Amino acid sequence: MPDRAADATAFLAEVGWGRAARAHLAGDASNRRYERLRRGADRAVLMDAPPARGEDVRPFARIARHLRGLGLSAPAIMAEDSAAGFLLIEDLGDDLFARLLAADPSREAELYVTATQLLAHLHAAPLPEGIAPYDAPLMGDLAALALDWYAPTEATPRARTEFADLVTGMCDALAPGAGVLVLRDYHAENLLWLPERTGLARVGLLDFQDAMAGHPAYDLVSLLQDARRDVPEATERAMRAQYVTITGQDGARFSAAYAALGAQRALRILGVFARLCLRDGKPRYLDYMPRVWEHLQRNLAHPELAPLRRRIAAHLPAPDTAMREELRRRCPAPTP
Repeated sequence: MPDRAADATAFLAEVGWGRAARAHLAGDASNRRYERLRRGADRAVLMDAPPARGEDVRPFARIARHLRGLGLSAPAIMAEDSAAGFLLIEDLGDDLFARLLAADPSREAELYVTATQLLAHLHAAPLPEGIAPYDAPLMGDLAALALDWYAPTEATPRARTEFADLVTGMCDALAPGAGVLVLRDYHAENLLWLPERTGLARVGLLDFQDAMAGHPAYDLVSLLQDARRDVPEATERAMRAQYVTITGQDGARFSAAYAALGAQRALRILGVFARLCLRDGKPRYLDYMPRVWEHLQRNLAHPELAPLRRRIAAHLPAPDTAMREELRRRCPAPTP
């Protein structure tokens, strides 16, 4: 995309940031790119989301405004060109939960308690209008990415349909409804600590453009069964109990929903991580697979998930070293 850099420069000039110093920020698993901008004492972030590569800034801007309306710390939208795929957004800094916890694990309780309380607050609010449902059929289809990419030798059309139907039925029975906003990527590398703010606004929110209407257990699983870092099981149990207490959930039903959505999410992530390697040339995600597999096995231990546990035992191999090295061997050079 040879003209993309020129388009970004033109956008920044148009919105008054043309003379800003620019520095690349780490990207994510999408085709979006980010730059940190400095203009004297002012700071901002440029989001470059190329429409030609399937990106769209409008969902991010819409959800950001909704979250800010609830008193939460999503980045302010400072300037926008949705047709070209550019946003100028507030710079919330570098204090990611993951970074802070790597430096000082003793802060885990403070950060996770506040992040769990934020979910309870978010789930008590009305949904934004027109939000699409993250319903059981969609969850079943996305779980089948594990067959499409992670274990493609098992992905005959019939096997895929049966697998997706099994997950769909499980989610429909154990985690019905789509009544709350789920951000779908709520974890320690997308949460920032903003100590100069108060209350729930101390949690900065990133990477929520894929938000949908779903079950309240989904983002809690995302937070506590983090693909990128080990969350102690004692912390996971304590945060689940805290969420159930705050929201008045039925503990047994919520536990079953949590396990079902955790299993669905782990299957989807295994498929996505394999796809990021095999299609997009991003092999680093393979290193997270053993942790995701461990989460999957822990969720499958719930008695209500016995049918899925049997199916996975018969058809999905564990991501051992040999399997991940074979995926890495087939990984193409990354797209520039």
